[in-house]
Amino acid sequence: MKKFMFLHFGFEKPTTEIMGAWGKWFESIADTQVDQGGFSGGREISKSGTKDLPWGIESITGYNIIEAVDLDAAEKIAQDNPYIASIRVYEIKSM
Repeated sequence: MKKFMFLHFGFEKPTTEIMGAWGKWFESIADTQVDQGGFSGGREISKSGTKDLPWGIESITGYNIIEAVDLDAAEKIAQDNPYIASIRVYEIKSM
């Protein structure tokens, strides 16, 4: 099995409906999930300086690390995610 990271993009104020949908999705991936987490405040550091990152539709709000056979299988798991703006799927390569 390979490991994949899901990055969740987009923030809107959580409602009971949104939280319920996320809870169901977390239950559905429990057997493939290795780790998960959410983010709070953040900063972007670049050559032009540092800026605080606002919460909005372009924010990275959380991640999951799952195990799947390949990128297609990981994408299939991600398809049912109740994302706000989008979800990105990356294969994790060991160094």
